[in-house]
This record gives sequence, structure tokens and C-alpha cells, in this order.
Amino acid sequence: MEGFITLFLLCSGLLFTPGTSEQDNGCLRPELTGNIEIAELQRFFGPGVEVALSCKQGYTPVSSPRKIVCTATGEWTKTRLKCIPKQCPSPDPLPSGELYYEDTVYQSTINYTCNEGYVMIGSSSAVCQASGTWSTPLPECRPVSCGLAPIPEFGIVVYDKSIRGNTTDYGLTATYACLPPYAVFGNPTAECTASGTWTQTPICQVVTCPPPENIERGYMSSSDQREYDFMEKVRYGCEDNYELEGIFEIVCQQNGNWSEKPSCKAPCEVGIQRAKILYKGRKIGIKDLPSNVILHKEIVSVYCKNEDRKCGYAVPTQCIDGTLKIPECFKEPSVLKSTFDLSSLPSEIEKC
Repeated sequence: MEGFITLFLLCSGLLFTPGTSEQDNGCLRPELTGNIEIAELQRFFGPGVEVALSCKQGYTPVSSPRKIVCTATGEWTKTRLKCIPKQCPSPDPLPSGELYYEDTVYQSTINYTCNEGYVMIGSSSAVCQASGTWSTPLPECRPVSCGLAPIPEFGIVVYDKSIRGNTTDYGLTATYACLPPYAVFGNPTAECTASGTWTQTPICQVVTCPPPENIERGYMSSSDQREYDFMEKVRYGCEDNYELEGIFEIVCQQNGNWSEKPSCKAPCEVGIQRAKILYKGRKIGIKDLPSNVILHKEIVSVYCKNEDRKCGYAVPTQCIDGTLKIPECFKEPSVLKSTFDLSSLPSEIEKC
């Protein structure tokens, strides 16, 4: 019995004898930062053990060494390894849309939007993946589609671009016209809107104008006393020596009225009996002017004399609807001077 007790005490002494712990002879699992990791799973490493370092998914290693060693002091050696996030390629621009992002590194996000009138086909966002690629391809912004523009009865429509099939794209415009005697009432232009519908369609209504009136000293191409249809035209002319002022043709308008009529302007008599004048670039005697008249808006020049300098000069004046003002400087020569002393007339002496 005494021998058993002695053996038990000896064994107990072996279990609790003071000594060096495992931590004093090795390293605990390293605490790693900066997205660095190790493959090993154990919590304790013996002295001299090398551990390979790697970067977490989505990060790329730079610098070295890429391993650490457990030293006899229970500490790990240092490393300069850095793990930087992987880079995704810069995104392409989105036609007819916009994209918003702050960076293109791992876990960065791009958000896409389409302009008004366009619908997105594809994902509205993408994330930079650990592989260095975007999670989704660039979406497409397709224009909203409308059907063909409605055509009113007795109307026609012309698109600003050629179309195919039975659909039209957002922003396309159509211009309406009506077959005479119908006229467009409402906005003659419609547009395919962002909601996929056309703006309001005009209507075609019959328009007529009353018989046109003649103009003073003039005549018309038609004297029919009837109503005229929308867009019908009538032409005007003037009697001899009267000049037509304005557009020679009037048209029946959408409001049921004729466009503005022209007028016939009267010629002017040149109130000079004896002298030479400048007319159409030629110096002629007044007797050589046909009928002694010039037409509306024509210009004739009379000759005046500068008494101080003893020279002559031409002064123009214009016929305005039967009125021609003779410049005050003009002095009608006497019969004697205009017959026997022509060389002294303002038209013949030295020019000023």
C-alpha cells in the first residue's frame, strides 16, 4: 500500500512540474490586415515554420516577401506585402443615356440611366468583380416606339425621316396637310412622345373664300362670281404705265380670307419743258422722254448749278405713285438759252 501511494505522488509530480509553455516555443496564428490571408487553419505554429501569404479574392499582391516565419521568440517576421484591389476596365459611354460611378476597382458600382424617351434593355447597374470584369454588360437605351401617326380624313402626313414598318421612334415629327378644299385646323405638326403616343392630331375642314375684288387700274385673271376653294389662286395685272406693287397673285387662305391684294401705282409726269435730264444712265433732252412720264419707283436726275464754283451736278428724284418732286435747286432755262446757249446749261458745264 505504501508503495502505491509513493508511485501516485511521483506521477502527480510529473504532471504539474513547472516548465516552458507551448506559446513560449512557437507562434500563435498571425493577425493579418490589409486584405492579406493565409491558407493554414491551425491556431499554433512551431518555431521556424514558414507561412505563405496571399491576397483575398478581388485583390492583387504587390511587393514581397510573400511569406512570414515563426521565430524562436514567438513572433512572426515582417512583410512588405500589399494587396491592392483589382481594376476593371473603364466603362464605355452609354449612347442616349448616362452612367455614374466613383471608381473602377473591385466592388465598385456603375449605375446606368437612359435619357427621356428611351427604355433600358439590360441591367441598370454593374459591379466590378474579383476577376477584374464587370458583372453585367453595357445596357442599351432604345427609343420609345409609337405606332404610325394617325391620319385625319382628307389629310396626308409627311414624316421628317424615312420610316420602316409600322412603328416610329421617340422624337420623330410628322407634318400634316389636307387635300383642297380642306384645310388643317389645329397644330399641323405632331410628335412621337416619351409616353409612346402622338401629340394631338389636327382635323381637315372645308374652307372657301368669297369672290375676289378687282384693284383700281387693274384687272384679274378670273372674274367668276363664285366661292373659291382653299389654296385657289387669282392673278392681277395693271393698265398701261401703271406698275404692280406687291405679290401679283392672291391665294384663298385657311381662315377663309384672301391673301393681301397688290395695287397699281401711277406713273409720274416730269414737269420740265426745257432741259436735259439723266434717265436710265443716259443724258437726254426732256423731249426725248416718251410721253414725258416715268414709271412708279423709277428715278430721274435733273441738273443744278453751283453758282460759287460755276459747275453743274445731277440731283436724283424718284416717282412715287404719280408724284415726282423737282429739286428746288433746278432752274428751268429760258427758251433763248436752251436754244442758242446750250453750252452754258448746268448739264453741259464742268461737273462739280
